[in-house]
This record gives sequence, C-alpha cells and structure tokens, in this order.
Amino acid sequence: MFLSPAIAKEKEAIVPIDAKLEYNNGLDMYKLGKYEEAIACFRTAIRLYPDYIDAYYNLGMILEYLNQGDEAIYVLKQILARKPDDDEAAYKIAQISVKLGDRTVASQYIAMIPPTSEYYIKGKELMMKHGLQKVPPPGKTKSKLPEHSGGYLNVTSPTGITTDVQGNVYIASFTDNAIIKVTPDNKRIIYFKNPILRGPISIASDTAGNLYIANYNANNVLKLSNTGRAEVFISNAAKPYAVHVGGNMLFVSCQGSNSVIRKRID
Repeated sequence: MFLSPAIAKEKEAIVPIDAKLEYNNGLDMYKLGKYEEAIACFRTAIRLYPDYIDAYYNLGMILEYLNQGDEAIYVLKQILARKPDDDEAAYKIAQISVKLGDRTVASQYIAMIPPTSEYYIKGKELMMKHGLQKVPPPGKTKSKLPEHSGGYLNVTSPTGITTDVQGNVYIASFTDNAIIKVTPDNKRIIYFKNPILRGPISIASDTAGNLYIANYNANNVLKLSNTGRAEVFISNAAKPYAVHVGGNMLFVSCQGSNSVIRKRID
C-alpha cells in the first residue's frame, strides 16, 4: 500500500483548506499505523469536499489493506463516478476484485482502461496471470441474464434497492441521480429524477408504498410518497448512507457524523 501527497490527482487550489487539513492528518495517522484514525480523517475530508479524489483513493487503499475489499471497491467507484477516465482507480478495482474472487468484475474494469494508459499493460498482465476473459466494461453489455436469475442489466451505478407490497423493484442510480422502477412484468421506467436528488445511495419503503432515500451528496433524506410527491424528510443528515424502515420508525446511518438518526414515519 502506498499513501503519499507527492502524486496528487487534485488541483491544490480547488480543495478547501479544512478538507486539505483532514487529508494531511489522514496521511500522518497512516504513517503512525493508526489506520482507523486515518480512515476517519479521509472520510471527513470527503464530507467537506465530496469530489476529493485523493481522499477517496487513499481511503480505498487503507480499506484494502485492512481486508475490507468490498468497501474499498465501493470507495474507488466513487472516483470513477466523478472522473471516469481515472485508469488507476479502474485498475485497483480490478486488482481487488481478483482477490475477492470476482473475475467478471475484474475483467470489466480492465476493459475500461484504454491502450494509451500507463495502466493498460498492468491490466493485461493481471488478465494473463489470472486467466481472465475479455468482458465488456460496466454498462456496455446488451446481453440478457438467464431467466432464472431474475436480474437486471444496464443499470448505471446501482446502489440502493428495495421493493413494495405490489412486487415493484426500486433501484437507486447514484451517478444518474435517479430512481428506477421495475414492475413485476419487467417493465422499467425512470420513476423519479429531479434536481433535488443528488447521489441517492440507499432506499427503503414502508407498508404504504412511500420511499425513503438517503440523498448522500445533499446531506438529507427524501421521502417520495406513493403519489410521486417528493419532500425533504430529514434535512440535517451528514452523508446519509443506509436507510431502514422498522415498524413506524425510519433509521438512517450517517457517515459524516458517525451516528444513526431515528424518526417516526407515521
């Protein structure tokens, strides 16, 4: 693992001072072997500046080092959501996916790296070493999944997912800022897309068919009623990550404040 401010992906001038200070503190904590403290610092830097590519990268590297591969991949995907041509992030996702035994995902992300990139040869070497097959990059395949799998292809950056009592499936698309609805007969529609939706990362439904959306980049939780009316249900949620409905209560985990919010929904 290599963490260093020397090779920066950011333009220093555009990073807020408070975010940069947290980032540097994260580097210092890492050098001292205080990995959890380093993680907290990088997460805070990201909260202060959600487009902080260096902070995402170093956070991902520490998570990988701590054998939290799935979380590391999720973090690295946030780089590609903001900078699709970041070949280093694509290569690292492929590398971690190989360790996790997900050869298809590894091949997909290697396929994203263009021949002009310095990571192209590394990607090819990774493919040869592990006998990976060529697979179209994420979002490019047009093939159908086997009928028995019941899956859905070509959903851009899917994050949260929930269902309602009618059997409809709702999928949050993080980069498209949209909620996709798939009906029981597999008809797919854009159920909700509005400027107030900014980085939906998880989604839950209640028995009345209302949806609750962790609006990560807007620091709030939205309620989308069964009639399609949207409102801010919780306004001060620092980087809401997961939402869960239990009875008449909504629970929201907030990465930015290391807390869980609880609020009645009836």
